[in-house]
Amino acid sequence: MASIYIHIPFCKKACHYCDFHFSTSLKSKDLIIRSICDEIKLRSSELNEDIHSIYFGGGTPSLMNKSNISLILNTIHDSFKIIKNPEVTLECNPDDINLSKIESWKSSKINRISLGVQSFNNSDLLLMNRSHSSDQALSSLNLVMQNFENFSVDLIYGIPSSSISQWKKNLEILIDNNVPHISTYALTVEPKTALKKLIENKKIDQINETDQRIQYDFTFKTLSDFGYVNYEFSSFAKPGFECQNNLGYWNRKKYIGFGPSAHSFDGKYRKWNISNNQLYSQSIENKKLPQKTECLNEKDVFNEIMMIGLRRSTGINIDDLKLKFDQKFIDHFLKGISLKIDDGILIKKENKIYTSDEYKFMTDGIASDLFITD
Repeated sequence: MASIYIHIPFCKKACHYCDFHFSTSLKSKDLIIRSICDEIKLRSSELNEDIHSIYFGGGTPSLMNKSNISLILNTIHDSFKIIKNPEVTLECNPDDINLSKIESWKSSKINRISLGVQSFNNSDLLLMNRSHSSDQALSSLNLVMQNFENFSVDLIYGIPSSSISQWKKNLEILIDNNVPHISTYALTVEPKTALKKLIENKKIDQINETDQRIQYDFTFKTLSDFGYVNYEFSSFAKPGFECQNNLGYWNRKKYIGFGPSAHSFDGKYRKWNISNNQLYSQSIENKKLPQKTECLNEKDVFNEIMMIGLRRSTGINIDDLKLKFDQKFIDHFLKGISLKIDDGILIKKENKIYTSDEYKFMTDGIASDLFITD
């Protein structure tokens, strides 16, 4: 089973923390949509597997109209083998949502919404330069709840302006409304972002990692108590509402990405499109794929499995490792986990390795300690 990702590289405004590829000029939106459809046709022979999920990310996919969405989905269905009733997710911002749009999305076969709330607190939203208000976040959540059974809400924790009590309020709103899927992300300072400049100029406080850990640990315990499964480090779902697109990524299934800056993975090679709207369209018009390719070697695959394995609730299966890798990799792994198990950082159950609950916030660092670097 494979998945498709479509990158819609447009936003109304630039969030201070974002380093994804996008443009705030919508003049070329229809041209990019047509180019994405042409890219889909050019690459229709790349995947011979059934497609089980389609994901519109960005950018801001909710800036598309019904005809844009239908054109892309029809092109996908004409070009690939799609299972009956695939998961089709649309990322959207609260200020883009109204009943008319929701009805158009549903008629276009969108059956899952990922709502980018980030916070229900206006001071947080202002600091991040989000385009919506707290009231819009609440009203959009209500609209989505009334029209979609399967949906997700994104929140960002560790915001300098936000206290632990405010973070608790964010979670309480989602828990009280029985939101089936919640994604939580730590606010990070990326190079060349407005957030980095604001912090360097001392207009915003530094990110406090201790606060972030407290908020993540609280999130993990609270959502677990309310029946959510932390199936991946950042993702919490009620049983049966896990994002199929996410599961594909974290299980190293094949996926193909269309649009500027979109990434693809075929099991051996990773590919990524150019992060430039104009050059992307020009290349597609000339029937050339605007992408670079990396062939993963055994070390790359091993390191990747360390990261995704510890981030998932299913952990790292030692038997699977022994089937995939030479003994030198296994020896490296067993040596690396030994002290961490003794220190209570990692847990071994039967033949699987997990990050202990107490150290979940440090998962990425723990995984990188197990990497093979030479």
